[in-house]
Parts: sequence; C-alpha cells; structure tokens
Amino acid sequence: MSRRYLTVSIPYVNAEPHLGYALELVQADALVRLYRAGGDDVRFLGGTDDHALKNALAAETAGVPTQTFVDTNAARFEALQAPLDVRFDDFIRTSTDPRHRPTVEALWRLTADHGDFYRRRYEGRYCVGCEQFYSDDELDDGRCPEHDTATETVAEDNWFFRLSRYAADIERLLASGQIRIEPEPYANEALSFVRSGLQDISVSRSKSRARGWGIPVPDDPSQVIYVWWDALANYISALDFGGDRVAYRHWWEEADERIHVIGKGILRFHAVYWPALLLSAGQPLPTTIFVHPYLTANGRKLSKSGGNVVDPVAVVDTYGTTALRWWLLVDVPRAADADFTEARLVERHDTDLANGVGNLTNRVLAMVHRYRHGTSPRGEGGDTVPALPDAFAVAAEGFDLRQLARLVREHVEDANQLVEATAPWALAKAERAGDPAAGKVLDTCLAELLGRLRQLSTFLAPLLPGLGSALAAALQPDDHGELAPPAPLVPRLEPTISPRE
Repeated sequence: MSRRYLTVSIPYVNAEPHLGYALELVQADALVRLYRAGGDDVRFLGGTDDHALKNALAAETAGVPTQTFVDTNAARFEALQAPLDVRFDDFIRTSTDPRHRPTVEALWRLTADHGDFYRRRYEGRYCVGCEQFYSDDELDDGRCPEHDTATETVAEDNWFFRLSRYAADIERLLASGQIRIEPEPYANEALSFVRSGLQDISVSRSKSRARGWGIPVPDDPSQVIYVWWDALANYISALDFGGDRVAYRHWWEEADERIHVIGKGILRFHAVYWPALLLSAGQPLPTTIFVHPYLTANGRKLSKSGGNVVDPVAVVDTYGTTALRWWLLVDVPRAADADFTEARLVERHDTDLANGVGNLTNRVLAMVHRYRHGTSPRGEGGDTVPALPDAFAVAAEGFDLRQLARLVREHVEDANQLVEATAPWALAKAERAGDPAAGKVLDTCLAELLGRLRQLSTFLAPLLPGLGSALAAALQPDDHGELAPPAPLVPRLEPTISPRE
C-alpha cells in the first residue's frame, strides 16, 4: 500500500467555473478512486486562488468589495464537487483559511534566511491574465501567448527570488525523472525551458498596484507577496505547514508520492518555480506532475477572461454527470487539445454507455429472467468480483485515462462476443427439448455473463461512480434471490444545448 497526496491546481475566481477546470477535477478524482481501489492511502486536495490581481480588478468592475466578490465565486468552484461527482478530502481558500497565511510567511522567511531574496527596480511586460511577466521573445507582437491579449509595461521596485541559483538542480531533477512529468511531451517542454536559461523572478508586487489585496511581504508592508508564490504554498498550507505540521509530516514528508494534476499552461510554475522554492526552503519536492491539455470550443481555448466558456453545471443539468465524466475521460487526448461539442458528448455517451454498457446489461438480465425466472444461476465465475486488473494500475500510473476507457469498452465487447459464441437462446431451446447437458452449459454461460457484469461495475466505479453503483445494484439479488427485471440503465441522449462563446 502506498501513501499518496494528490492535488489539483487552485483556480482564479475572477469569474464562474468553465469546463476546462472540470476536466482537471474529473481526471484527478478518477485517479484518486483508482488508487484507493488498489488499497492506497490517499488525500485529495482542492481549493481556490483568491489573491490574484485579476480577482481584485473583476471585483472593481462588478462594483463590490473584493472579499465579497471572491467569496461568491469561490463558493461556485467548491460546489462543482456535487455535479461532477468529485470528492475532496480538503478544500482550501487562500484568502480565508487560517492555515494559509502562516505557511506563506514561514516559506518566505525560510527563503530569506537562505539568502535567496533581493530587492531591485524592474521593468517588464506583464499579463494580468497569467499574473506573470514575459520577456519580449516570448510575446507575439507584444501580446500574451496564453491569452492573446495586450500586455502592459510595469515598472516598480520588487523583491526577486534567485531562481538562477537553482537552474542546475532543477535540470538534474527533471532530466533524471526524480520529478516525473507525464505525458512525455510536457516533460520535454519543462526541461527545454530550464535549459534555455533561468532568470531570477519577481516575487512581490507593490501594495498600491495589488490594490492592497494579498499577503504583505514579511517586514515590508509596502509590498504584497506575488500571487503565484502565495498560491503554490496552498499544497502545504492545507497540511498546516505554518502550524503544528502533523499533517505535513504524514502527507508530504512521509508520502510515497506527492502528485500535482495541472493544466499545461502552468507547467513552469509547478515544474520549475515550485521545486526551486522548496529547495530554497529545505523542504521535500513533489514527485509527480500529471499534465492535461486544454479544452476548446470552436477551436478556441476555454477561458474565463476571454469570455469563451462552457458551463459544466449546465452540461450536467442537461446530460447528466455520467455523460460528462465519460467524455472528459475518453475523448481528451493525453497531450493534444480537445474541442468540446454537445454532439461529441452525446455520441460518445450513446456509443459506449447506452449501446455498450446499457444494452449488455439489459441483454444479460433479460436472458436470466427469460431462462431462469430472474434467479442468478450458479456457475464458474458467477460470484467472482476481482480487484481491478493490473492494466488499470499501469494506465493510472502513466496518467493514461483514455486507456482505462478502452479497457471498459473491450470488456463489453468481449462479453457480447461470449453471448454470440455460446448462443444462450439455442441452449435454452435444447434444454426445453430434453437435453439436461445444455441446461448446465446455459447456467455456466449466464453465471459467467453476470460475473462479467459485476467485473464491469468494478471497472466503472472509479471512472463513473454513479453508473458503477447503479450497475452493481442491478446485479444485487433481492431477499428471494431474484434479480430486478431489465430496465434502461443508460438511456440514450439527444443534443439540446450549444457551447456559449
């Protein structure tokens, strides 16, 4: 059994959640459930990044106090757990959780004691959407490569972190796989960024430009700690690093794996800046970074600031949690963006779940009722519900969730092939004609098919908890030993909504 601490990134709360963040939550939740099904001890953390300048600017535009604005939107992000069937063990908000500020201040002082801060005047091109400075060669005609928005020139005195001091260490950690990044293209991207040369980075902002929103720099109230420094600390502030550190020792220092699940746009922060910060503070590093691509709509990245969003709650209200989770797990490539449309979601649901899982279940239950009056026959494999196969563990370790979905589809196809190969209807006809051997073969066949359905419910449980539970319930005999009659387990869907640009 392994001890794993798994986190998702904490989003800005300048607007309502969009489907791109739902992708991250569902993927991470599936991993957590898979690990637990394998017997691992897992802690799953979510939260919100409250101290971004873009949050304060959005509050100004809305004409409400920043804390009020942030509280309202943060609640929307936390509430995503129910419609997505995601279950966090802990949820941290950086502006209100009493564990957070002491941790940020403790990390800052450890780095200061190590001599890794200095203050100087700086001028650069800044993207509020990314909350980061860009060099001229990273910009596209002066525009942010991530948001395609114009950057602004910012000049002020800031505190800087000696990132360049850790360039060789970070390169070694990434090249050796000591910090493992999956999929491989993102590992190569992070290593290329380090090898291009690391420059020291600004880690504070003037209090006036930050609108007074954020955590003050210890011993320098004229400055506010840079939101990314603040935000990254959430992974250990939730473990009370700034307090008694009991949870920190258990889930960070002593964990077998410290896993971050993130989007590709924030790779450098997690693969470079965060490890460097921890090295400076003398703390253990993350072991694994799982990276997912973007979702797009009509070819454009889903973005709150860009106004191109798909509301995950609206999708669930229309199509259900199972349909959305399945599409996110099946149709999003490991390292390439995926374009969301309602037609694709419906097609994937109906092909794999309604026509696959649902039809197989009804087919088998109908035969049990037709040939055995609803009573589960005894036979080889009928009462066996094995643990998840090794292939599931391999796919989870490689962050290949599409492979898990393929295994589910293959299991359904194999069961349907068994039906065709054994022809239960022919066996039943032979039994009625007076062939007792055919009856025994029929019992074995039906028991095997029920066993495969029970296996399927086990396979589905980490990916689609609702459907996995419904299938398991359909296979549970009543007090008289009878199974429920066949009923639509997975109704077909029809497209009814369109993504909003």
